[in-house]
Amino acid sequence: MTAPTDWATKDFYAVLGVKKDASADEIKKAYRKLARDNHPDSNPGNAEAEERFKAISEAYGVVGSADKRKQYDEQRTLFGQFKGGFNPGAGGGTADFDLSDILGGIFGGGARGGRRRQPQPRRGADLETEATITFRQAVTGATLPLRLTSDEPCGTCHGTGAKPGSVPKVCAHCQGSGVQTGASGGVFAMTEPCSQCRGRGLVVEHPCEVCSGSGRAPSSRTINVKVPGGVRDGQRIKIRGKGGKGDSGAPAGDLYLVVHVEPDEQFGRKGDDLTVSVSVPFDDLVLGGEVTAPTLEGSTVKLKIPAGTPHGRTFRARAKGSTKKDGSRGDLLVTVEVQVPKDLSDEQRVAVEALRAARLAEAKK
Repeated sequence: MTAPTDWATKDFYAVLGVKKDASADEIKKAYRKLARDNHPDSNPGNAEAEERFKAISEAYGVVGSADKRKQYDEQRTLFGQFKGGFNPGAGGGTADFDLSDILGGIFGGGARGGRRRQPQPRRGADLETEATITFRQAVTGATLPLRLTSDEPCGTCHGTGAKPGSVPKVCAHCQGSGVQTGASGGVFAMTEPCSQCRGRGLVVEHPCEVCSGSGRAPSSRTINVKVPGGVRDGQRIKIRGKGGKGDSGAPAGDLYLVVHVEPDEQFGRKGDDLTVSVSVPFDDLVLGGEVTAPTLEGSTVKLKIPAGTPHGRTFRARAKGSTKKDGSRGDLLVTVEVQVPKDLSDEQRVAVEALRAARLAEAKK
Protein backbone atom coordinates (compact mmCIF):
# COMPACT_ATOMS: atom_id res chain seq x y z
CA MET A 1 0.00 0.00 0.00
CA THR A 2 1.38 3.41 -0.94
CA ALA A 3 2.03 5.72 2.00
CA PRO A 4 -0.44 8.64 2.21
CA THR A 5 2.28 11.19 1.52
CA ASP A 6 3.02 9.37 -1.77
CA TRP A 7 -0.57 9.29 -3.02
CA ALA A 8 -0.14 12.53 -4.95
CA THR A 9 2.20 10.83 -7.41
CA LYS A 10 -0.36 8.22 -8.48
CA ASP A 11 -3.64 8.58 -10.38
CA PHE A 12 -5.80 5.89 -8.81
CA TYR A 13 -8.83 6.95 -10.87
CA ALA A 14 -6.91 6.25 -14.07
CA VAL A 15 -5.83 2.84 -12.73
CA LEU A 16 -9.49 1.90 -12.25
CA GLY A 17 -10.57 3.55 -15.51
CA VAL A 18 -13.12 5.88 -13.91
CA LYS A 19 -13.60 9.64 -13.75
CA LYS A 20 -12.62 11.65 -10.68
CA ASP A 21 -16.30 12.36 -9.91
CA ALA A 22 -17.35 8.71 -10.28
CA SER A 23 -19.83 7.43 -7.70
CA ALA A 24 -18.91 4.81 -5.11
CA ASP A 25 -20.96 2.22 -7.02
CA GLU A 26 -19.19 3.03 -10.30
CA ILE A 27 -15.80 2.67 -8.61
CA LYS A 28 -16.82 -0.64 -7.01
CA LYS A 29 -18.16 -1.98 -10.32
CA ALA A 30 -14.96 -1.04 -12.17
CA TYR A 31 -12.79 -2.59 -9.44
CA ARG A 32 -14.69 -5.88 -9.45
CA LYS A 33 -14.37 -6.28 -13.22
CA LEU A 34 -10.67 -5.42 -13.29
CA ALA A 35 -9.89 -7.57 -10.24
CA ARG A 36 -11.74 -10.52 -11.78
CA ASP A 37 -9.94 -10.14 -15.14
CA ASN A 38 -6.47 -9.77 -13.58
CA HIS A 39 -6.75 -12.09 -10.56
CA PRO A 40 -3.70 -14.40 -10.19
CA ASP A 41 -5.99 -17.43 -10.08
CA SER A 42 -7.31 -16.52 -13.53
CA ASN A 43 -3.83 -15.70 -14.92
CA PRO A 44 -1.39 -18.28 -13.52
CA GLY A 45 2.22 -17.37 -14.26
CA ASN A 46 1.28 -13.99 -15.80
CA ALA A 47 3.54 -11.47 -14.05
CA GLU A 48 1.98 -8.48 -15.83
CA ALA A 49 -1.53 -9.46 -14.71
CA GLU A 50 -0.22 -9.91 -11.17
CA GLU A 51 1.26 -6.39 -11.15
CA ARG A 52 -1.98 -4.97 -12.55
CA PHE A 53 -3.92 -6.82 -9.84
CA LYS A 54 -1.68 -5.25 -7.17
CA ALA A 55 -2.14 -1.76 -8.65
CA ILE A 56 -5.92 -2.25 -8.91
CA SER A 57 -6.14 -3.45 -5.29
CA GLU A 58 -4.02 -0.51 -4.11
CA ALA A 59 -6.16 2.00 -6.01
CA TYR A 60 -9.44 0.58 -4.71
CA GLY A 61 -8.04 0.47 -1.17
CA VAL A 62 -7.80 4.28 -1.36
CA VAL A 63 -10.65 5.60 -3.54
CA GLY A 64 -12.94 2.74 -2.46
CA SER A 65 -12.90 4.16 1.07
CA ALA A 66 -14.86 7.38 1.60
CA ASP A 67 -12.39 8.74 4.18
CA LYS A 68 -9.24 7.80 2.25
CA ARG A 69 -10.73 9.09 -1.00
CA LYS A 70 -11.37 12.48 0.59
CA GLN A 71 -7.77 12.68 1.82
CA TYR A 72 -6.47 11.53 -1.55
CA ASP A 73 -8.49 14.15 -3.47
CA GLU A 74 -7.26 16.89 -1.12
CA GLN A 75 -3.64 15.82 -1.53
CA ARG A 76 -3.93 15.62 -5.33
CA THR A 77 -5.42 19.10 -5.39
CA LEU A 78 -2.56 20.49 -3.30
CA PHE A 79 -0.02 18.65 -5.39
CA GLY A 80 -1.43 20.15 -8.58
CA GLN A 81 -1.39 23.67 -7.14
CA PHE A 82 2.15 23.61 -5.80
CA LYS A 83 3.59 21.72 -8.74
CA GLY A 84 2.78 24.70 -10.94
CA GLY A 85 4.75 27.17 -8.83
CA PHE A 86 3.99 29.58 -5.98
CA ASN A 87 3.61 33.33 -6.02
CA PRO A 88 4.54 34.79 -2.61
CA GLY A 89 2.60 37.95 -3.38
CA ALA A 90 3.31 41.58 -4.15
CA GLY A 91 5.29 42.11 -0.95
CA GLY A 92 8.45 40.85 -2.62
CA GLY A 93 10.96 38.36 -1.32
CA THR A 94 11.25 34.65 -1.90
CA ALA A 95 9.89 31.60 -0.13
CA ASP A 96 11.31 28.12 0.26
CA PHE A 97 8.51 25.60 0.69
CA ASP A 98 8.80 21.85 1.20
CA LEU A 99 5.64 20.08 0.08
CA SER A 100 6.14 17.47 2.82
CA ASP A 101 5.51 20.23 5.38
CA ILE A 102 2.07 20.80 3.94
CA LEU A 103 1.15 17.21 3.23
CA GLY A 104 2.68 16.09 6.49
CA GLY A 105 0.48 18.52 8.37
CA ILE A 106 -2.56 16.94 6.78
CA PHE A 107 -1.63 13.28 6.89
CA GLY A 108 0.68 13.16 9.89
CA GLY A 109 3.85 12.43 7.93
CA GLY A 110 6.82 14.26 6.51
CA ALA A 111 9.64 16.25 8.06
CA ARG A 112 12.09 18.93 7.14
CA GLY A 113 15.24 20.34 8.52
CA GLY A 114 17.00 16.97 8.47
CA ARG A 115 14.57 15.13 10.76
CA ARG A 116 14.33 11.47 9.79
CA ARG A 117 10.92 10.05 9.06
CA GLN A 118 10.51 6.64 10.65
CA PRO A 119 8.96 4.19 8.16
CA GLN A 120 5.58 3.12 9.51
CA PRO A 121 4.54 -0.54 9.34
CA ARG A 122 1.92 -0.96 6.66
CA ARG A 123 -1.56 -2.12 7.61
CA GLY A 124 -2.78 -5.04 5.58
CA ALA A 125 -4.88 -4.34 2.51
CA ASP A 126 -8.66 -4.65 2.58
CA LEU A 127 -9.87 -7.53 0.43
CA GLU A 128 -13.19 -8.20 -1.26
CA THR A 129 -14.60 -11.50 -2.48
CA GLU A 130 -17.95 -13.00 -3.44
CA ALA A 131 -19.83 -16.16 -2.47
CA THR A 132 -23.07 -17.78 -3.59
CA ILE A 133 -25.21 -19.52 -0.95
CA THR A 134 -28.53 -21.33 -0.97
CA PHE A 135 -31.80 -19.78 0.10
CA ARG A 136 -31.84 -21.98 3.20
CA GLN A 137 -28.29 -20.91 4.18
CA ALA A 138 -29.29 -17.26 3.83
CA VAL A 139 -32.24 -17.74 6.18
CA THR A 140 -30.59 -19.88 8.85
CA GLY A 141 -26.91 -18.84 8.53
CA ALA A 142 -23.89 -20.83 7.40
CA THR A 143 -20.12 -21.19 7.76
CA LEU A 144 -18.34 -20.93 4.39
CA PRO A 145 -14.76 -21.86 3.45
CA LEU A 146 -13.25 -19.05 1.37
CA ARG A 147 -9.99 -19.20 -0.57
CA LEU A 148 -8.27 -15.82 -0.60
CA THR A 149 -5.30 -14.62 -2.63
CA SER A 150 -3.61 -11.40 -1.57
CA ASP A 151 -0.31 -9.54 -1.61
CA GLU A 152 1.21 -10.18 1.83
CA PRO A 153 4.61 -9.97 3.57
CA CYS A 154 6.98 -12.46 1.95
CA GLY A 155 7.19 -15.65 4.01
CA THR A 156 10.89 -16.10 3.20
CA CYS A 157 12.25 -12.67 4.19
CA HIS A 158 9.33 -11.80 6.51
CA GLY A 159 8.71 -8.56 4.63
CA THR A 160 12.24 -7.10 4.80
CA GLY A 161 12.98 -7.75 1.13
CA ALA A 162 16.46 -8.96 2.07
CA LYS A 163 17.88 -12.41 1.47
CA PRO A 164 17.82 -14.57 4.63
CA GLY A 165 21.01 -13.93 6.60
CA SER A 166 21.22 -10.29 5.48
CA VAL A 167 19.43 -7.11 6.51
CA PRO A 168 18.42 -3.94 4.63
CA LYS A 169 20.53 -0.83 5.16
CA VAL A 170 19.41 2.72 5.73
CA CYS A 171 19.30 4.57 2.41
CA ALA A 172 22.32 6.86 2.21
CA HIS A 173 20.63 9.09 -0.35
CA CYS A 174 17.66 10.12 1.83
CA GLN A 175 19.10 9.15 5.23
CA GLY A 176 16.18 6.82 5.79
CA SER A 177 13.47 9.46 5.32
CA GLY A 178 12.13 7.89 2.13
CA VAL A 179 11.88 11.28 0.42
CA GLN A 180 14.15 13.62 -1.48
CA THR A 181 13.94 17.31 -2.20
CA GLY A 182 14.77 18.69 -5.60
CA ALA A 183 14.55 21.99 -7.44
CA SER A 184 11.15 22.59 -8.93
CA GLY A 185 12.07 25.47 -11.18
CA GLY A 186 9.96 27.75 -9.03
CA VAL A 187 10.44 29.40 -5.67
CA PHE A 188 9.94 26.42 -3.42
CA ALA A 189 11.41 22.94 -3.03
CA MET A 190 9.46 19.93 -4.23
CA THR A 191 9.55 16.79 -2.11
CA GLU A 192 9.10 13.43 -3.80
CA PRO A 193 9.78 9.74 -3.06
CA CYS A 194 13.46 8.93 -2.91
CA SER A 195 14.71 7.69 -6.29
CA GLN A 196 17.15 5.26 -4.68
CA CYS A 197 14.93 3.44 -2.17
CA ARG A 198 11.56 4.32 -3.78
CA GLY A 199 10.22 5.75 -0.56
CA ARG A 200 11.05 2.83 1.75
CA GLY A 201 13.96 4.51 3.54
CA LEU A 202 15.90 1.25 3.25
CA VAL A 203 18.09 -0.27 0.57
CA VAL A 204 18.34 -4.00 -0.01
CA GLU A 205 21.80 -5.02 -1.21
CA HIS A 206 21.05 -8.75 -1.30
CA PRO A 207 17.42 -9.11 -2.40
CA CYS A 208 15.26 -12.04 -1.39
CA GLU A 209 15.07 -14.51 -4.24
CA VAL A 210 11.37 -15.16 -3.65
CA CYS A 211 10.03 -11.59 -3.69
CA SER A 212 12.93 -9.96 -5.62
CA GLY A 213 13.46 -7.49 -2.78
CA SER A 214 9.92 -6.08 -2.67
CA GLY A 215 9.12 -7.68 0.69
CA ARG A 216 5.69 -8.70 -0.64
CA ALA A 217 4.52 -11.85 -2.36
CA PRO A 218 1.19 -13.32 -3.47
CA SER A 219 -0.20 -15.70 -0.86
CA SER A 220 -3.23 -18.01 -0.87
CA ARG A 221 -5.08 -19.23 2.20
CA THR A 222 -8.44 -20.69 3.10
CA ILE A 223 -10.48 -19.29 5.97
CA ASN A 224 -13.89 -20.14 7.40
CA VAL A 225 -16.33 -17.24 7.49
CA LYS A 226 -19.62 -17.29 9.37
CA VAL A 227 -22.50 -15.78 7.41
CA PRO A 228 -25.28 -14.69 9.79
CA GLY A 229 -28.84 -15.86 9.32
CA GLY A 230 -31.06 -13.33 7.58
CA VAL A 231 -28.46 -12.15 5.05
CA ARG A 232 -29.93 -10.73 1.84
CA ASP A 233 -28.95 -11.13 -1.78
CA GLY A 234 -26.23 -8.62 -2.71
CA GLN A 235 -25.46 -7.74 0.92
CA ARG A 236 -21.85 -6.74 1.68
CA ILE A 237 -20.54 -8.17 4.96
CA LYS A 238 -17.47 -6.75 6.70
CA ILE A 239 -15.25 -9.26 8.51
CA ARG A 240 -12.69 -7.39 10.58
CA GLY A 241 -9.07 -8.49 10.55
CA LYS A 242 -9.50 -11.14 7.84
CA GLY A 243 -7.98 -9.13 4.99
CA GLY A 244 -4.34 -8.94 3.94
CA LYS A 245 -1.66 -9.29 6.60
CA GLY A 246 0.18 -6.15 7.74
CA ASP A 247 3.93 -5.58 7.82
CA SER A 248 6.04 -5.84 10.99
CA GLY A 249 3.17 -6.42 13.37
CA ALA A 250 0.82 -3.89 11.77
CA PRO A 251 -2.85 -4.92 11.90
CA ALA A 252 -4.42 -6.96 9.13
CA GLY A 253 -6.92 -5.38 6.77
CA ASP A 254 -10.60 -6.23 6.63
CA LEU A 255 -12.43 -8.66 4.37
CA TYR A 256 -15.61 -7.63 2.55
CA LEU A 257 -17.83 -10.51 1.44
CA VAL A 258 -20.55 -9.88 -1.14
CA VAL A 259 -23.25 -12.54 -0.79
CA HIS A 260 -25.40 -13.84 -3.65
CA VAL A 261 -28.45 -15.90 -2.68
CA GLU A 262 -29.90 -18.59 -4.95
CA PRO A 263 -33.72 -18.48 -5.28
CA ASP A 264 -35.86 -21.28 -3.84
CA GLU A 265 -38.48 -23.14 -5.87
CA GLN A 266 -41.03 -23.18 -3.05
CA PHE A 267 -40.34 -20.28 -0.69
CA GLY A 268 -39.96 -16.56 -1.18
CA ARG A 269 -38.90 -13.78 1.13
CA LYS A 270 -40.37 -10.49 2.21
CA GLY A 271 -38.05 -8.73 4.64
CA ASP A 272 -37.64 -11.07 7.63
CA ASP A 273 -40.77 -13.04 6.66
CA LEU A 274 -40.90 -16.07 4.39
CA THR A 275 -43.69 -16.55 1.87
CA VAL A 276 -45.34 -19.69 0.49
CA SER A 277 -48.50 -20.48 -1.48
CA VAL A 278 -50.75 -23.51 -0.88
CA SER A 279 -53.71 -24.84 -2.85
CA VAL A 280 -57.02 -25.20 -0.96
CA PRO A 281 -60.19 -26.97 -2.20
CA PHE A 282 -63.02 -24.63 -3.19
CA ASP A 283 -65.40 -26.08 -0.61
CA ASP A 284 -62.92 -25.42 2.23
CA LEU A 285 -62.73 -21.76 1.21
CA VAL A 286 -66.51 -21.53 1.08
CA LEU A 287 -67.44 -23.60 4.13
CA GLY A 288 -64.25 -23.20 6.18
CA GLY A 289 -61.65 -25.81 7.04
CA GLU A 290 -57.97 -26.32 7.75
CA VAL A 291 -54.87 -25.99 5.60
CA THR A 292 -51.44 -27.57 6.08
CA ALA A 293 -48.45 -25.42 5.03
CA PRO A 294 -44.78 -26.49 4.71
CA THR A 295 -41.97 -24.75 6.62
CA LEU A 296 -38.35 -24.25 5.56
CA GLU A 297 -37.19 -26.78 8.18
CA GLY A 298 -39.25 -29.54 6.55
CA SER A 299 -42.02 -29.66 9.15
CA THR A 300 -45.57 -28.35 8.62
CA VAL A 301 -47.97 -25.95 10.31
CA LYS A 302 -51.79 -26.12 10.35
CA LEU A 303 -53.92 -23.01 9.90
CA LYS A 304 -57.68 -22.62 10.27
CA ILE A 305 -59.53 -21.31 7.22
CA PRO A 306 -62.71 -19.39 8.10
CA ALA A 307 -65.81 -19.77 5.94
CA GLY A 308 -65.96 -17.40 3.00
CA THR A 309 -62.18 -17.05 2.61
CA PRO A 310 -61.36 -15.49 -0.79
CA HIS A 311 -58.68 -16.71 -3.18
CA GLY A 312 -55.32 -14.97 -2.47
CA ARG A 313 -55.87 -14.29 1.23
CA THR A 314 -52.69 -14.50 3.34
CA PHE A 315 -52.42 -16.08 6.78
CA ARG A 316 -49.54 -15.68 9.23
CA ALA A 317 -47.66 -18.48 11.06
CA ARG A 318 -45.67 -16.83 13.84
CA ALA A 319 -41.87 -17.31 14.21
CA LYS A 320 -41.55 -19.58 11.17
CA GLY A 321 -39.68 -17.08 9.00
CA SER A 322 -36.10 -15.86 8.58
CA THR A 323 -33.62 -15.25 11.38
CA LYS A 324 -33.40 -11.59 12.51
CA LYS A 325 -30.37 -9.65 13.75
CA ASP A 326 -31.47 -10.09 17.38
CA GLY A 327 -31.76 -13.87 16.98
CA SER A 328 -35.56 -13.95 16.84
CA ARG A 329 -37.45 -15.05 13.74
CA GLY A 330 -39.88 -13.50 11.33
CA ASP A 331 -43.15 -15.10 10.30
CA LEU A 332 -44.29 -17.44 7.54
CA LEU A 333 -46.86 -15.80 5.26
CA VAL A 334 -49.16 -18.45 3.79
CA THR A 335 -51.25 -17.41 0.78
CA VAL A 336 -54.20 -19.66 -0.11
CA GLU A 337 -55.08 -20.33 -3.73
CA VAL A 338 -58.26 -22.04 -4.91
CA GLN A 339 -57.67 -25.57 -6.08
CA VAL A 340 -59.49 -26.39 -9.32
CA PRO A 341 -59.61 -30.15 -9.96
CA LYS A 342 -58.95 -31.28 -13.54
CA ASP A 343 -60.88 -34.53 -13.24
CA LEU A 344 -64.22 -34.94 -11.42
CA SER A 345 -66.00 -38.12 -10.39
CA ASP A 346 -69.63 -38.51 -11.48
CA GLU A 347 -70.76 -37.67 -7.96
CA GLN A 348 -68.59 -34.53 -7.82
CA ARG A 349 -69.79 -33.37 -11.23
CA VAL A 350 -73.44 -33.76 -10.19
CA ALA A 351 -72.75 -31.74 -7.02
CA VAL A 352 -70.98 -28.93 -8.94
CA GLU A 353 -73.72 -28.79 -11.57
CA ALA A 354 -76.31 -28.61 -8.80
CA LEU A 355 -74.36 -25.73 -7.22
CA ARG A 356 -74.27 -23.87 -10.53
CA ALA A 357 -77.97 -24.42 -11.13
CA ALA A 358 -78.77 -23.12 -7.66
CA ARG A 359 -76.55 -20.07 -8.21
CA LEU A 360 -78.18 -19.20 -11.53
CA ALA A 361 -81.66 -19.68 -10.07
CA GLU A 362 -80.74 -17.40 -7.19
CA ALA A 363 -79.48 -14.79 -9.62
CA LYS A 364 -82.83 -14.74 -11.52
CA LYS A 365 -84.85 -13.93 -8.41
